Amino acid sequence: MLRLANQVVVSGEENRLQENETVRTTRIVVSKGGDGGGPLECDNQYYSDDTPVVALSTGWYKGGDRCHKYITINGNGRSVKAMVVDECDSTMGCDGDHDYQPPCPNNIVDASKAVWKALGVSEDNWGDLDITWTE
Repeated sequence: MLRLANQVVVSGEENRLQENETVRTTRIVVSKGGDGGGPLECDNQYYSDDTPVVALSTGWYKGGDRCHKYITINGNGRSVKAMVVDECDSTMGCDGDHDYQPPCPNNIVDASKAVWKALGVSEDNWGDLDITWTE
């Protein structure tokens, strides 16, 4: 999973970010044995990389209220619907099951390989893209 590690998480900032605002998307690995580590937060399961799923930064994840809901992601001149299955923790970072990743920025949508493909992004450019999203 790629991270924008040079960004600083500001307490409460996620509450000021609005849906349909330009955000960053990064690549998440959701299959067992991938670099995402343990099973996903919403249902303690793994998903195929061919399934359009995302992890949202803490503020957007809303304590799990968005679990299994679909969002529409717009980027690269295309759009795709993806299901929310995980949180990208913007406050504490990840536990050992998730490779002790540092906290995510507050404006992250981590997307599976299926999302990147649906957006028509060439594989050598996976990892960082300006997007908007709505529920």
